[in-house]
Amino acid sequence: MTASSYLLSVRASYDAVAVDYARPQGTEPAGKPLDRAMLAAFAECVRGEGTGSGRAVADLGCGPGWVTARLDGLGVRAFGVDLSPAMVAVARRTYPGLRFEVGSMAALDVADGVLGGVVAWNSTLHTPPPELPAVFAEFARVLAPGGHVLIAFEAGDGQVRLERAYGHPVDLDVYRMPPDRIAALLAGAGLAETARLHRAPTSGETAPQGFLLARKG
Repeated sequence: MTASSYLLSVRASYDAVAVDYARPQGTEPAGKPLDRAMLAAFAECVRGEGTGSGRAVADLGCGPGWVTARLDGLGVRAFGVDLSPAMVAVARRTYPGLRFEVGSMAALDVADGVLGGVVAWNSTLHTPPPELPAVFAEFARVLAPGGHVLIAFEAGDGQVRLERAYGHPVDLDVYRMPPDRIAALLAGAGLAETARLHRAPTSGETAPQGFLLARKG
């Protein structure tokens, strides 16, 4: 699958499931205190960084917008970007006071070095591994020096094919990756790991979950 064709498949799949996806996941998931702790730590890092304090944070692959809203509640000036126009429409309806845009994390409509942080919360898992260096380089491009990145992902090693989700046909591949591999790819983009969390799957999850915090030097 080429880079352009996988993006088309991801967009079409999430357009198809957007409304039903948002019903169980449109707000912050309950029963996941470690996930909330990682978001809180990220927000504190952004707020406390001299060069990043007050700068906006991009929630990339924002889906129905709960991460964007959570960051806003933590005192971070956040906006969401998603490849799926249908997902962006759901997010705008759910959180009308926040900013959401249609766009690709691989080619952001953001100037160099202006963001205090970037979050990719389970939104790189459909990106073929050979494409990740370019995606992480794009994260580094838009971050100010001292800016922070938080990546949440399915931890493991392998590829899962999805042809149906939330009651709809989809055309998606899920790439599970070891935390060390994600950390190495971030480092290759100039984003140095500062913390990580690896937890067991909770109800409804099919794989362990990984979280990596990194910082642009």
